[in-house]
Amino acid sequence: MNLPPLILASASPRRAELLRQLNPEFQIVASDAAEIFDEQLSPWELCQLNAHRKARAVAKKHPDALVLGADTLVFLGDEVMGKPANLAEAKRMLTRLQGQTHQVVTGVSLIHLRAHGERTFAASTDVTFRLLTAEQIDDYLSKTNPLDKAGAYAIQEHGALVVAEISGSFSNVVGLPVEQLKSELEAWPVI
Repeated sequence: MNLPPLILASASPRRAELLRQLNPEFQIVASDAAEIFDEQLSPWELCQLNAHRKARAVAKKHPDALVLGADTLVFLGDEVMGKPANLAEAKRMLTRLQGQTHQVVTGVSLIHLRAHGERTFAASTDVTFRLLTAEQIDDYLSKTNPLDKAGAYAIQEHGALVVAEISGSFSNVVGLPVEQLKSELEAWPVI
């Protein structure tokens, strides 16, 4: 891929690992854009809006770079599950998700201000949780840090303890839809 300098507008080590699969050379500049939660927006709209806000905040400071912003949320029906504030909230989230199929939506925004280039998209993956007892949830929480993960779980960290099956992109559940991002980066106009 012949891309301008690439910046990941995220401090997420999981996103950085996934992006390295596509392009090993990039800079990390965490975005300071505040995330918006608006009940009037669909999951896709909400994740794309937050991804765009994150990318744009960094792109303003780095107009010659291609900036990638991303935002991942878990949705159970209309209920939004972001990052839990504490372990009690994490346990409530996992209790709500157990035995259910939910959606993991990741919005991605690519912005190159100098070239007036912009592309924002989203991907969704269905994730079905196992039926879990309170003890199984406690066991899972004892093995992972749920506080920096939407929905209080990480599929790549002991995910088999809670997840029965997924339909769609595995990397999307981790935090970046690698397959779709690869296509977008390959189609990015050469400057």
